[in-house]
Amino acid sequence: MKVIIDTNALMIPVQFNVDIFEELKRLGYDNYLVPTSVINELDILTHNLKGQDRIAAKVARSMVDRCEIIPADGHADDIILDLATSLAASVLTNDIRLRKRLENRNISVICLRQKNRLEIIS
Repeated sequence: MKVIIDTNALMIPVQFNVDIFEELKRLGYDNYLVPTSVINELDILTHNLKGQDRIAAKVARSMVDRCEIIPADGHADDIILDLATSLAASVLTNDIRLRKRLENRNISVICLRQKNRLEIIS
């Protein structure tokens, strides 16, 4: 199954010590997709953040190598919404606004639960 991974989701391993790829595999996902708009956000974050957040962004940027990169520029949330619809993919995100938009379109959403595991919430 396909899952699109959002910027904040790629930062989960450093922020919460959760292996998102193992968790996604446990949930049945084996095709990890990242739009270039998310990569662009990570590049901006690595330059603008400091401390642990900067480390999380750098690690997230390196984790993109384990994913299939989808060329798509623009606002990341809009791109993710469009890709999830066109590819029939789920989305891993902790962004509340994006989650609501996805749920309104009946797109499956995966998020962090209890700061130690991923869960399909819709």
